[in-house]
Amino acid sequence: MNATQKLGTLVAIALVVALFVAGLLWAAEPPYGVVFANLSEKDGGQIVAALEQQNVPYRISGGGSAIMVPADRVHEVRLRLASQGLPQGGLVGFEVMDTQKLGVSQFAEQINYQRALEGELARSIQSLAAVRGARVHLAIPKQTAFLRDEQRPTASVLVALHPGRRLESAQVAGIVHLVSSSVPQLTPSSVNVIDQDGNLISEEADVGKMVGLDPSQIKYVREIEQEYRRRVESILGPMVGANNVRAQVTADVDFTQTEQVAETYNPNPTPRTAIRSQQTAETSSGAGSGAIGVPGALSNQPPVPATAPITNPSVPGASTTGGQAPINVSKNATVNYEVDKTVRHTKEAPGIVRRLAVAVVVNHRYDPAKNKSIPLSDTEMKQATALAQEAVGFSKERGDTVNVANVSFARLEQEAVADLPIWKDPWLITTAKEIGRWLLFAVIAWLLWTRAFKPLFEMFAAAAHRVEAEQTAAAEAASVGGAESRHANFGRNYDSKLTQARDLAKQDPKLVAGVIKEWVGGEPR
Repeated sequence: MNATQKLGTLVAIALVVALFVAGLLWAAEPPYGVVFANLSEKDGGQIVAALEQQNVPYRISGGGSAIMVPADRVHEVRLRLASQGLPQGGLVGFEVMDTQKLGVSQFAEQINYQRALEGELARSIQSLAAVRGARVHLAIPKQTAFLRDEQRPTASVLVALHPGRRLESAQVAGIVHLVSSSVPQLTPSSVNVIDQDGNLISEEADVGKMVGLDPSQIKYVREIEQEYRRRVESILGPMVGANNVRAQVTADVDFTQTEQVAETYNPNPTPRTAIRSQQTAETSSGAGSGAIGVPGALSNQPPVPATAPITNPSVPGASTTGGQAPINVSKNATVNYEVDKTVRHTKEAPGIVRRLAVAVVVNHRYDPAKNKSIPLSDTEMKQATALAQEAVGFSKERGDTVNVANVSFARLEQEAVADLPIWKDPWLITTAKEIGRWLLFAVIAWLLWTRAFKPLFEMFAAAAHRVEAEQTAAAEAASVGGAESRHANFGRNYDSKLTQARDLAKQDPKLVAGVIKEWVGGEPR
């Protein structure tokens, strides 16, 4: 090989070795996972500095807003950074009060306190699952001694939500009350909450309260409907198949809270008459001697003994003689009976189901013999209707309705409700990526062997065979030429060689003596 070929060979070998080592490193490199995302520049710089101190390999992606580390060390790195207070979230909390300098003015102290309070409130709001970031702005007026000039504080909250997430009315109300309870003299009506799109979501929550909408009540109705729907589908699933029945339930729920007190009076029947109190008054006066005649000693006589009316009955129409007065009798009786009184206190709990409307759709049955779908029989439809009614607790008096229809489902709907295809299985996708990585490495190795190493080795072997063949041919030519020259010049060179031997013997007799001694003492050849 000439110099150019040698240089090209060395470059090719170096390139192949570099590609081989790069392939090994790429195949053996562990996958990276996101340790923190949506970071501010300040937090990102602090986290990178901490990772460099810990000798943890990292990558920066997302334009610097996300930091990635080896997937098997994600949780370890998070715990270590959390112990150092990272990331801080770009917000300043009450830790700013730890670095107060001596001689700070009252205005600076008030500003630092307001900044710390805003940062702490923002951190508390960010702890909600749907909130990605939050900013709180407080407008706290300076206190004055004049009531006429007194102003109430106000607050504004900006929340950035995760994609596809939204805040419920109860959550918005919670944010409003959290902020208003953290600032003295701040009323909930003075707190405004807006989202990242500029929508005033706190006003929507207030409107919902004004019209009487309660998210918890709506959620309760949805849960009742889902429970009834699950019952219908679970009872009809074994009969027609889990994917061959669909049900929808509409529940009319009454959330009116009623409290009623009734007091009833009934007449007492004769056997159950009970006397509460009884009062009797009786007055009587009989006939006797009155003050008759002339007053004096003769007139003060004892009364005449009374005679029984049975012995001497009085004659009707006869006048009273002897000066006797008639008998007067007076009786008064007062009886108080117990009154039959019934007091009933009734309080109905809210959330009573007033009416249910159930709609059920059952797919046609597939007949393998005819290779087509056939509708259910009347008996099967009656059974399905009866089962659906029993599952929801059908009540005719309540006005419930249950309608079961037997139709053929569309093909697209069947495909939509089918199980997840195997080619969308996350585990299979991950395994395929790993196998693909090693397969790609094997293909690269095979291409390097067939395109680079093997031709190079073949070139080396061909060059070695060529050199060996040239040396063999030269040796054979030299041996053939020497034999011919020896035969041709044998006689001519004998005298010259004899002369050289004599000269050598004269110059070095010891060497000649040693040769002769070896000849004499050696074995004959």
